[in-house]
Amino acid sequence: PSVIAEENGHANTPQKGLLSEDAREAPGVPEAVPKSALPSQAVQVSEEQNAVPTPVKKSSKTKPQIDVKAELEKRQGGKQLLNLVVIGHVDAGKSTLMGHLLYLLGNVNKRTMHKYEQESKKAGKASFAYAWVLDETGEERERGVTMDVGMTKFETKTKVITLMDAPGHKDFIPNMITGAAQADVAILVVDASRGEFEAGFETGGQTREHGLLVRSLGVTQLAVAVNKMDQVNWQQERFQEITSKLGQFLKQAGFKESDVAYIPTSGLGGENLVTRGQSSDLTQWYKGKCLLEQIDSFKPPQRSVDKAFRLSVADVFKDQGSGFCVTGKIEAGYVQVGERLLAMPPNETCTAKGITLHDEPVDWAAAGDHVSLTLTGMDIIKINVGCVFCDPKEPIKVCTRFRARVLIFNIEVPITKGFPVLLHYQTVSEPATIKRLLSILHKSTGEVTKKKPKCLTKGQNALIELQTQRPVALELYKDFKELGRFMLRYSGSTIAAGLVTEV
Repeated sequence: PSVIAEENGHANTPQKGLLSEDAREAPGVPEAVPKSALPSQAVQVSEEQNAVPTPVKKSSKTKPQIDVKAELEKRQGGKQLLNLVVIGHVDAGKSTLMGHLLYLLGNVNKRTMHKYEQESKKAGKASFAYAWVLDETGEERERGVTMDVGMTKFETKTKVITLMDAPGHKDFIPNMITGAAQADVAILVVDASRGEFEAGFETGGQTREHGLLVRSLGVTQLAVAVNKMDQVNWQQERFQEITSKLGQFLKQAGFKESDVAYIPTSGLGGENLVTRGQSSDLTQWYKGKCLLEQIDSFKPPQRSVDKAFRLSVADVFKDQGSGFCVTGKIEAGYVQVGERLLAMPPNETCTAKGITLHDEPVDWAAAGDHVSLTLTGMDIIKINVGCVFCDPKEPIKVCTRFRARVLIFNIEVPITKGFPVLLHYQTVSEPATIKRLLSILHKSTGEVTKKKPKCLTKGQNALIELQTQRPVALELYKDFKELGRFMLRYSGSTIAAGLVTEV
């Protein structure tokens, strides 16, 4: 019982209510623990308080129970995990900045770096050498553009960071959404050189759209790397001009001022990345953190370890042996090797044969982890990107119609009934139609200001009903924040962000 009692000592109060709800829904909890194995009092405690045993109540009678919270604290040498996405306009220097950061951290050895330098010189792209650390494919290197979301791991003083470098080019925004949907925090890279910041920030540039997207997908903490500052001789005026323009915009996009930090950097020169800037032009006016210190000071989000297991599939591929692999971020709960899992939409069960975290096999993984699962007992054909693997006892909802509260962004045409959109949700993009416009809501109070409007225009908050062509797996925003958010796009730009209110 001591473990369980201690466990409850750690459970933070807001979740107590959730725990007792689970207890009502899951009368079969104590069966996971053979009654004989524990004094009756302990079984009672787990029934009342419903400590951690709930999610493990699968057929794994033989498996020892894992106290995931205690294990999580021990893992990674006590370091917290953080998923970081790097976003920004196409040539703001995202890959070079992060490539150089990784090089300075010693994640890329000198030999590899030298090879990249030689290769990029040959290709006539000498300044792209650092970017090649992250841009893996030949096509990305030839075009000098990141197309897919690259992933790398590095460590700071207190954190283990999974880094996602998202593409900035307009054609690749759907890929960027996939990266942002899996992130906890973001770095927005802007180009400080004259004319370039403006190009990325004014209409048609990606800076605004990326900022709106990550905020709408649940990222609340942001570091802005004002990059290529060496090209404007580290001028304080230029830095202030950029930060004030961006500051106003980010505030409108819903970021708290206290959650946004601005850092002057040079990705190519490596200034102010892992150690504070040395250039006297910078040090005379800038006394703040370097980029690495800023990343280290991000607060890790509350992970939903106590909730039912949810993993949204970002990729599916064949395994060497029998079975296949899926990769994705665990949004809630945890999984152990040998557990039965349910895949939705296909509504079929399979077994988790193996779990890989950061390229190493592990026995279990929990909310916030980016994992690859090896699955058996099911046909790979049935699984698409965007399927959700969940706890068979508490499956995720699947539907083709749902209601949502949306915020309309800057759109050219008003939205009317029957409007066709692309629904971007987790890792999925699905064609959908706006079936009904239910009401317009007051921006801050959420009260209905107009029923059954004929159309919706920019800046409005509204309740709508959406219909998708194929079934999608989603949750109500109030139950699972991570699985209840989505974006709507139309002809290449993002027109709204939404929260699922009823399914």
